[in-house]
This record gives sequence, C-alpha cells and structure tokens, in this order.
Amino acid sequence: RTCGRFLLLSIMPTVSVKRDLLFQALGRSYTDEEFDELCFEFGLELDEITSEKEIISKEQGDGKAEGVSEIVLYKIDVPANRYDLLCLEGLVRGLQVFKERIRAPRYKRITPPASELQRLSIMDETAQVRPYAVAAVLRNITLTKDRYDSFIDLQEKLHQNICRKRSLVAIGTHDLDTVSGPFMYTAKPPSEIKFKPLNQDKEYTASEIMDLYRTDSHLRHYLHIIENEPLYPVIYDSNGVVLSMPPIINGDHTKINLNTRNVLIECTATDLTKAKIVLDILVTMFSEYCQKPFTVEATEVTYPNGKSYIFPELAYRREKIKPDILNKKIGISETPASLAKLLTRMCLKSHVIGNGNNIEVEIPPTRSDIIHACDIMEDAAIAYGYNNIQMTIPKTYTIANQFPLNKLTELLRQDLAAAGFTEALTFALCSQEDIANKMGISISATKAVHIANPKTAEFQVARTTLLPGLLKTIAANRKMPLPLKLFEISDTVVKDSTKDVGARNHRHLCAVYHNKNPGFEVIHGLLDRVMQLLDVPPSKENGYYIKATEDSAFFPGRCAEIFAKGHSIGNLGVLHPDVITKFELTMPCSALEITIEPFL
Repeated sequence: RTCGRFLLLSIMPTVSVKRDLLFQALGRSYTDEEFDELCFEFGLELDEITSEKEIISKEQGDGKAEGVSEIVLYKIDVPANRYDLLCLEGLVRGLQVFKERIRAPRYKRITPPASELQRLSIMDETAQVRPYAVAAVLRNITLTKDRYDSFIDLQEKLHQNICRKRSLVAIGTHDLDTVSGPFMYTAKPPSEIKFKPLNQDKEYTASEIMDLYRTDSHLRHYLHIIENEPLYPVIYDSNGVVLSMPPIINGDHTKINLNTRNVLIECTATDLTKAKIVLDILVTMFSEYCQKPFTVEATEVTYPNGKSYIFPELAYRREKIKPDILNKKIGISETPASLAKLLTRMCLKSHVIGNGNNIEVEIPPTRSDIIHACDIMEDAAIAYGYNNIQMTIPKTYTIANQFPLNKLTELLRQDLAAAGFTEALTFALCSQEDIANKMGISISATKAVHIANPKTAEFQVARTTLLPGLLKTIAANRKMPLPLKLFEISDTVVKDSTKDVGARNHRHLCAVYHNKNPGFEVIHGLLDRVMQLLDVPPSKENGYYIKATEDSAFFPGRCAEIFAKGHSIGNLGVLHPDVITKFELTMPCSALEITIEPFL
C-alpha cells in the first residue's frame, strides 16, 4: 500500500462527499477509522477529513472563510479509470454491492414510440470542429439541492478526467421541457451565433461570448479549443433556440433547476468512444432518481451520412475466465463459486459455467475500465483483500540490491545525524518566490519545472534547491533553542530537454547552521566530514577543494564553490542578509548544498 501511494496520489481524482449525506445513503454510520478501513478494502483511500470552511481558510485565508459551511467532508482518492465512483451515487452503490447489502442494479434503455422519440441531427459543417454527438433523456427525475450539486460536480469531474478538459468530450445538460425537438447540431461562423449564455442577462454573439469569458477563471481554459476555428459548433432546437455552444457554455434558456423533471443530456466530441462512456456514466449514476429507477429514455442521433444510431448504448458484455488462472495470478486457492462471488461483489455479476472450469463475468455499462482479463483479476484480488493474500517466496531466482544512490543517501543520513545535525523532510513542491525572488535570482534562471494548474501559491514549481525548504523549517521553529542545525538529502528537479520527460532529478545534500554568529566554520567542518566519509581527499588533482565565488544567495566575499574530481558540485557560505530577512529569520545562517551523484 505504501509503495504505491506516492505514485497514485498525483493521478487519482479526489471526490469530496458530505459525511452525513454519505452515511445516510449507506444506511449506517462509521467512525473515521472504520470508514478509512472500508475504503482501503474497496481499493480506495480516504485522503482527508475536512470542511468547506477549512479548505477556503487554507487556500484563501481566514477572512474569506467567514460564514462558510462547516459540514464535515470526506475527500476520497478514486482510481483514475473508475468513472463510476466519481460521485456520491456511484460510490454508495459500489460500497453497498461490495458489502452485499444490495445487488448491482440492472440498467435499462427504454425506446419511446416513434412520435415521442427525441432526435438529434448532425450537420456536415461539424466535421472540421467536433464531428460526433450522443444524447439521452432522464425522464421524470426528482432533483434536490444535494442531487443537483452532485450532478453538476460529476460533469466537472468527467470534464477534467476522461474528457481531457473538454477537448475530447463536452457535456451539455438541459431542461427538456423548455425546448422542442428535433434538435440540430451544426457549426456556424461566430458572427451568426447569438444567444444568452448561462447565468447572463443579455444575448451575445459567439465572438462576444469568447471575449466575455477570456477573464473567467473557469471557462477561459476551454476557449482555445475552438477560438481559432472558422466555424463554432452549436446546438439548436426546432424553434431556433440555442441549447449550447460546445465546449464553452450552455444557453441560459435550457438551464436546469430543482423543479426540472426531464433532462436532456448531449455530449459533443472529437472521440466517439469517450463520448459513449461519458453518456453511459452520467445516465447510470443519476437514473436512480427517475420515476422508474435505472431506466433511461433513448434518443436517436442521425449522422451526416444518413445513418441513425440509438443512444445511450448501455451495453452489457460477457467475458469468460478460468478459475485456475485467476487463482494462480492472484496467489490464492479459492473455489470457482467463491471467485464468482468475489467478482459479483465488485459489480461484475459472475457465475460458474460448464463443469466448473470457467467463470462467466458480465461487465456492466458502468465499468468501461474492464478492458482485459487482468482487470477482472485485479477486481477479484481487491474483493479477496490484498492483506489476505499469503506472502510467498518468488520462484524466480534473482539477487536484489539496494539502488546505489539510495544506499549512499542512507549512509550519509546516519553520519550527518551523528555529526549533530537534525534531519528535515520538506515538500518537493514550492512557490516560485521561494526558489527565485527570495534567493535573489529570476525564475527563468532556475530551470524550474512548473505545475500547469497549481491549487495554491505554495506549490507552483518543483524545487530546484533544498535550501528554501530548510530555511522555512527554521522559520517555523524559531522558538527552539539555538543553534539550529538542519540537513536534508532529497531530490531536486530541473528541466532537461535531453530526457524523454523533459526534466531530471538530482540528489542533493543540504545543511544549514542557524545561530547568533554565522558559524561558517561549522558548515565547512561538515563538508570536510562528508568528504572524509566519501573517501575524497583534500586535493586539486583527484580530491576536493573550494574556490571563492559570488552567488546572489550568499554574502559577498563569504561564498565558495566546491569542486570534487574536477567538477563543480555545489556551494557553501554565509547567507545574504536579504535572503535571511525574506525567510523571516533574524539570525545569521551558513549553508552548504552539494550534489552527491558524482560520488557513486
């Protein structure tokens, strides 16, 4: 669990659900520890227990958080390909089936009589912009404030995830009773499209809409998708009312509210497969609130070539898997019936067929993540419980060795601690100000890797040096008795165009001495001790030496560059008063930072 966590956290979507609403839907209450354990059993992780007030206070300050809800929120990390768990409805359904409190529902598409069937026609003009569209109707749905919020939130989660920020798929939801079909999906010059966008009070042309949202914190990120196209996609009803201009904004005319009874869902796309998945997820999650639960009204979509298709597909498919292979791959020895039961608990309805040498697995439309037999095996392993799988010695003969760089790091950590320094572990992400402005250099000179959409100003870039993190640690511990002697051995990240990912890691050693006097001799002594441990003698030929240099982070005339084996490996010296002041410190500091990779 621990090894995978750091890898997964960066890519797993986080779903925020109200704790009381979740427990109400589950039909029982849990302690935080019990629910954390339940999530782990199901292959999820309870990442954080917080509230809206706490989130806003952390991101924008206490002043902005006044009067905000203090309702407890659970933030749950969900695997990136489990689109069916991105909302409260899917999460509850999955957990209830997993605990065998309910059976997985059967989703059904209902095709109304031809005279009542909603139709969407796609025109030739869309081919160059967004050529595909799918649609469906949720009939006689009952919405409450919480259900409505969940519906909107799921759309946003899908937009950020499988829809790739609306570039592949854009979702539009409309009050069907405010428009009349058949509907037309076409593309027109921006000057010819005019309507009142969602939550606006007057009509704008498409060009004006683009200008209007250029400064919008949310919608401005999607403008680039179509703004340079000669034609913009648009959906009209039979009376010329604009439903939406995908992927930017819906029309205000078809806005959904809590009194809406019939919802038209349309997805325009550049990827038809993704559009089908998105539509299936939306209708399966929220059809439980329809008068006939888990039923969806079909819509006919006609493409420019004249071919018509009925959506949503809501396709169930069957796969066969051998129990022996399942047991062998997971490392267990369960009966075929027991394995079928495990899979059924994961919403994969299964039963043993033949003479027990096959299990037939039914994959529902909610599980687009099941692509291969290995996906079925993974679900069986989750249901069995990874912690319940007995550890065995691998049958393959290999000799394991510690990664040399990590071995060197561990050895140095022990000896630096023995030298009287305390180890700190700081964040790998930091603000631009920390590594640039506060250190007296421009951000462009740092070769820093920038985060595309940082959530807070504290985590804008990957650190290029360990020094700011240690100085911030000292600032947070100013009340501790002096001297403060800290060190850290961790990775820094810099851009590198020669690497396939455009960046590379460097393992750095950094130490800081903070006291009433600078203590340059202490840091210099530490450098000598490190070199002694590395068996590098003080010599210009094949050892190490220091040479006076200038660096904006250090006091003029109190900085030296360190050379070892003919290469520059870092700096040491007394920090510049400006740097000390910017990190809110009042005492002088000496610092040392070197890369340890040349000593492998």
